[in-house]
Amino acid sequence: MADITAGMVKELREATGLGMMECKKALAEAGGDMTKAAELLRIKSGARASKVAGRIAAEGAVGVHIDGGGKTGALVEVNCETDFVAKDANFAGFVKAVATAVAHGDPADLDALSNSAGGDGQTVEAARQGLVMKLGENISVRRFTRVAAKGRLAHYLHGSRIGVLVDCEGGDEQLGKDLAMHIAASKPLCVAADQVPPDVIAKEREIYTAQAQQSGKPGNIIARMVEGRIAKYLAEVTLLGQPFVKNTDATVAQLLTAKHAKVHAFHMYVVGEGIEKKKDDFVAAVMAQVGNA
Repeated sequence: MADITAGMVKELREATGLGMMECKKALAEAGGDMTKAAELLRIKSGARASKVAGRIAAEGAVGVHIDGGGKTGALVEVNCETDFVAKDANFAGFVKAVATAVAHGDPADLDALSNSAGGDGQTVEAARQGLVMKLGENISVRRFTRVAAKGRLAHYLHGSRIGVLVDCEGGDEQLGKDLAMHIAASKPLCVAADQVPPDVIAKEREIYTAQAQQSGKPGNIIARMVEGRIAKYLAEVTLLGQPFVKNTDATVAQLLTAKHAKVHAFHMYVVGEGIEKKKDDFVAAVMAQVGNA
């Protein structure tokens, strides 16, 4: 059995909002697997989806560039090692240059982007290497998206850690900004329910079924309970189904109808999303060095 540390219990507690002992027992039952423990807690307590899978675990910044009257745009994520460098003006300038290079050059992949013009007569890769030498940290361009809009692009940056591009049609400029801000705040998976991946729905149905079976109700009642939970889940994770952040009495779908507008697509980056940060044990490192001395 894996050793369950206080740090693991704290992390699961923060992710699920449940009690310390519940989290410790779930981790023990799951053999220390954080994701499995979160699923067990959802089944046993009815807790909402865990935040563990999407926790922020790296430093850097998101950059946005929009050209052509809102018809072409780019979203990029550039990573570094520390928050200190992420706030550096030179680093911020590099992120902006990378976003511009993506929008203007339409690179096929990261290798092509590295060879694109990065400003000041040098490539993106040459600029990156120069920045590494200047700031003394590893710096990497992690990912990018270039968008040719069907409608008009709007964007929102929450500091430099969350960036959103939204392709919308109809309404006014303020609506686009409001929608991008809503996406950054509410983090929907996709625009509409028919875009939610089938495997995601299957996993939710599995969890809801296990929860409903604890009620002891007949099978036909359990089936209705599960489908009701699925409908609620789809409303929570899709842009159209969510209550609009600036007026929670209306859904985003109702807002768009009132404004005679439509959202074609959106893209959102959160710095470090899905990256596991190396957790250094300072005491262990020092003791290892002492042992090797």
